[in-house]
Amino acid sequence: MANHKSSIKRIRANAAKRLRNRYQAKTTRNAIKKLRTTTSKADAAALLSKVISMLDRLAKKNVIHKNKASNNKSKLTKYVNSLS
Repeated sequence: MANHKSSIKRIRANAAKRLRNRYQAKTTRNAIKKLRTTTSKADAAALLSKVISMLDRLAKKNVIHKNKASNNKSKLTKYVNSLS
């Protein structure tokens, strides 16, 4: 266990950030799955903007890599455009 006051505080802060990051990442993954199962173009287009916003936020905070966010956005946009 850490002895310094600052390192104890850092451990607490890291644990809180880890939980927040895991929650946001899991929520985004669920939204992506929901988007991929959507068959209506109107519903998918509405959901796409929310998912893209989530991905950008995660990439900005380094929860996921920026290239992974970019790849996901590209694939999801292609999927939505392919719907009829």
